[in-house]
Amino acid sequence: MSPIALGVEFEDPVLERSVRAGLNAIEAQLRAAVDSEDEFVAGAARHLVDAGGKRFRPMVTMLAAQFADPSRPEIVPSAVVCELTHLATLYHDDVMDEAPVRRGAESANARWDNTVAILTGDFLFSRASNILADLGPYAVRLQARTFERLVTGQIRETVGPRPGIDPIDHYLAVLGDKTGSLIATAAEFGAHYAGAAPDIVESLRTFGEQIGVAFQLSDDILDIASESAESGKTPGTDLREGIATLPALYALRGTDEADRRLRNLVGRALPDDAEHAEALRLLRSSAAMDEARATLRDYAAMARETLQTLPDVPARAAFATLTQIVIARTG
Repeated sequence: MSPIALGVEFEDPVLERSVRAGLNAIEAQLRAAVDSEDEFVAGAARHLVDAGGKRFRPMVTMLAAQFADPSRPEIVPSAVVCELTHLATLYHDDVMDEAPVRRGAESANARWDNTVAILTGDFLFSRASNILADLGPYAVRLQARTFERLVTGQIRETVGPRPGIDPIDHYLAVLGDKTGSLIATAAEFGAHYAGAAPDIVESLRTFGEQIGVAFQLSDDILDIASESAESGKTPGTDLREGIATLPALYALRGTDEADRRLRNLVGRALPDDAEHAEALRLLRSSAAMDEARATLRDYAAMARETLQTLPDVPARAAFATLTQIVIARTG
């Protein structure tokens, strides 16, 4: 079978045809949704769509829909809403992070400026809202709650953990809001609009959040472990900016005297190229990376347990394969 998205291979040909047809329809509607009569607006809005991406959220929607009737007409536009929302947050994130690269291409804020990037993100949110209006109150309410979590997660990340809150617990909660919530919604949209039973919808929503956090943790690890820009960003971007992802947080929590230099480096911004390279080298070989990988495996294990509550259909096996790939991609 030919791979879809993250290298997932489906053993069931009927499942593969259904998911592939859905993803093709989503891609077409996504490109239509970012189009505009204004040439500049259209170009800015297409920038990240044209850069590619894994289309992880649309695939989750299509797989979740397989637990009932994947041909229902609301499924594809609901997936487009999730992908538009995701793309909009990327434009805003790049401004906040001052990121020069996204998905291997020049970021919108680097190509144009921060104002254009922010307004382009807002434009995509507006297009998502237009589609939501046709889907009805259920979709509008779910999107509003999801957007609340996205914003809350960003605020919590910006402010940092409050006194008495463990930084690692805080970070994992932020990931649940910033990444897990939208993937959970992608799964809920697919299952709900396919007509799945409420308990199946809830299990898929839970799985979506768990695999979403695992997916972000794998990106965090890959960002440190990779020698190239496999994650779609410049390796070690967060480290350079002094943003502590899970590997750095585990390093900061350590007490081994041999790791004092590592703690000194990852506890601050690293504009100096030599210090940045040193921090990457030390972190890659540290126990903190092993701890981060163990946490990733824990979330993947929770996701697999949730899958066991679902009917034994080909889509469940595909989700199980996807869970394994999320771990395997970190090496």
